[in-house]
Amino acid sequence: MNSNKKAAKIVGVLLILAAVTAIIGVILYDPILNSPDYLTKGAEQADQVIMGALMELILVVSAVGTATTMFPILRRYNETIALWHVCFRFLEAVVITVGVISMLSLLTLSREFIAAGAPDTASFQTSGTVLKAIHDWTFLLGPNFMLGINTVMYSYIFYKSKLVPRFIPILGMTGAALVFLCALLVMFGVIEQVSVWGAVLALPVAANEMILAVWLIAKGFNESAIAAMSAKKK
Repeated sequence: MNSNKKAAKIVGVLLILAAVTAIIGVILYDPILNSPDYLTKGAEQADQVIMGALMELILVVSAVGTATTMFPILRRYNETIALWHVCFRFLEAVVITVGVISMLSLLTLSREFIAAGAPDTASFQTSGTVLKAIHDWTFLLGPNFMLGINTVMYSYIFYKSKLVPRFIPILGMTGAALVFLCALLVMFGVIEQVSVWGAVLALPVAANEMILAVWLIAKGFNESAIAAMSAKKK
């Protein structure tokens, strides 16, 4: 297996791993994010919350992995955009990590609430509200806002270079625009992120990542396109 095919398979696997761990992470966070009595449920379901945090940390590693693995391929066509893509992927990973820290901090708060016995509930709830708000904003800025930016970057290079069939980057750029629009609409309070409209606007970019992942695992990058890019550099 040559290096380009190996890189393609790694990117494909990491894209799927990122999607799976992101979904599992949200599900595992449910007791501490969505329960009305999250201050008690969090501590009671501590192992589940920690597993959710671990899933998101795997998501972070996967996101960084896709960017760094694609960089040597993308830079052959446009090094500047390829570098921007890596930077914004890293920024997306940092934002998601801040969200993980907020969830683990909320778990600590829940444990302190239980240990206090008969605490000042209002003060604990205020702190909990702040930590949940931090997670909500990182959940918006990472998987929506930053994702939209870096998706359009690699999709643009894929479209211009023909590294993959053009219907994939066209779907990617369309999905990137829609998920970016979704982020703006949520920020201005027009829609809720976890809603029917939020799901509809996020679906194309999710479909793009899965189609791209399957294509890269099965077919890899277009070797003739890579050869053409290499020839232009000489």
